[in-house]
Amino acid sequence: MKRKLSLAALLMASVLAFTACGGSKASTDETADADTQAEETDETAGEDETGELVTLKVGATAVPHAEILNEVVDDLAEEGIDLQVVEFSDYTLINKALVEGEVDANYFQHQPYLDEFIAESGADLVSAAGIHIEPMGIYSESIVSLDELKEGDKVGVPNDATNEGRALLLLQSEGLITLASDSLTQTPADIVENNLGLEFVELAAEQLPRTLSETTISVINTNYALEGGLSPSEDAIAMEAGDSPYVNIVAVRAEDADSENIAKLVDALTSDEVRTFINEQYNGEVVPVF
Repeated sequence: MKRKLSLAALLMASVLAFTACGGSKASTDETADADTQAEETDETAGEDETGELVTLKVGATAVPHAEILNEVVDDLAEEGIDLQVVEFSDYTLINKALVEGEVDANYFQHQPYLDEFIAESGADLVSAAGIHIEPMGIYSESIVSLDELKEGDKVGVPNDATNEGRALLLLQSEGLITLASDSLTQTPADIVENNLGLEFVELAAEQLPRTLSETTISVINTNYALEGGLSPSEDAIAMEAGDSPYVNIVAVRAEDADSENIAKLVDALTSDEVRTFINEQYNGEVVPVF
């Protein structure tokens, strides 16, 4: 009987010893897990509560807008934002995409263009910031001076209201036509003096570089000139003055105007690094305004 009791006591002691070892191992694992979680917390600082970067989609035309946006992708990632640049070849669709929530902001237009869109659509869009100016230029494949223009020559101009008016004002500043007023939304119907009888060809702005061989001259937005392989500083016969009021802006829905993510986007786009990039990349053909 004594031997049986001794054996039972020995077995009980063994079980208790094993359990104690097991408890020690669990405590070690819990400590390791806590350390790992702390490291993960440090790594995900700036991210949302799920540990994911917050997606911010910005609609843009390719040059220079998308190029400038791509310069700040890494900077915004450090701020917890996954900047996704959505490129459009047809800029007339970009404001619609913003209104419909397909993008969170856009960067392609100047304030007069946005004002015209709002007037026509009733959309509640606002400017979050002005970033740069792209002086509009006059280009040709057949002449090197406006003095070479002849009676009845064809002149290509953008067919949207604000850019067409802007193009006509540039032609007026070069002495080729006289307009009824200084309105930004004039069309060829508002020309009151056209001594050469120039014929105006109204096309979508992005088509003007591709159809340059079909006109004697065309007035082209700098972004589309650059996309079309033209150099405003080398190829333009004439350019808008450097004090152009057509500042390209970041546009957002009014409800998002005070968004922290939009503020971070604007801060990134108006940094010293972006100013240097614009100046070095575009050689004065795109001019920062900040």
